[in-house]
Amino acid sequence: MDKQQNRQLLVATRNRGKLAEFERLLGDLGLEFLTLDDVGVAEDVAETGPTFLENATLKASRYAMLSGLYTLADDSGLMVDALGGDPGVLSARYGGPGLTAAQRYRLLLSNLEQVPMEKRIAQFVCVIVLAGPAGNVLHSAQGVCEGRIALEAAGTGGFGYDPVFYLPERSMTMAQIPEGEKNWISHRGRAMRAIEPFIRELLA
Repeated sequence: MDKQQNRQLLVATRNRGKLAEFERLLGDLGLEFLTLDDVGVAEDVAETGPTFLENATLKASRYAMLSGLYTLADDSGLMVDALGGDPGVLSARYGGPGLTAAQRYRLLLSNLEQVPMEKRIAQFVCVIVLAGPAGNVLHSAQGVCEGRIALEAAGTGGFGYDPVFYLPERSMTMAQIPEGEKNWISHRGRAMRAIEPFIRELLA
């Protein structure tokens, strides 16, 4: 691999917003962050694993092999104790295909309608996997953000389930927290900070 490729890191997404989040948190590494579209990878790897780690590993390994680049892939979701850990790995597909993010969190609120606030314990979980150009897994890291599911949606920031993910210590939902603070406390932010030393070691 040439020197230029060593300074490139593929983020296994087509979402420019997610790419920007990685750039904000890992921007001081001096890397060029690329999306799947940037490197011309058209294949979509199915998230068929039963865990966040398995899904992130599937994506990181496959996209690394397709691109020949060091690759970061993540899988994340919401786990609600009162629902037995659901929606879990199906968070982005909760309620079936075709629903908007707002429809999904409204369904969640409906399914928790009879559950009191003290029992609406939830966690945002993110697992990030770093794979080498040959598809070999180099490292993985997990980040968790603890909270509860609010009784109703609040806030306009963030995405997904953020408007209903309530942080008791801040008395607000994730969607009400300023972006800079969210990057620090979020499950993805914590997972990225956990894997950052291994990326630095790789570059060194």
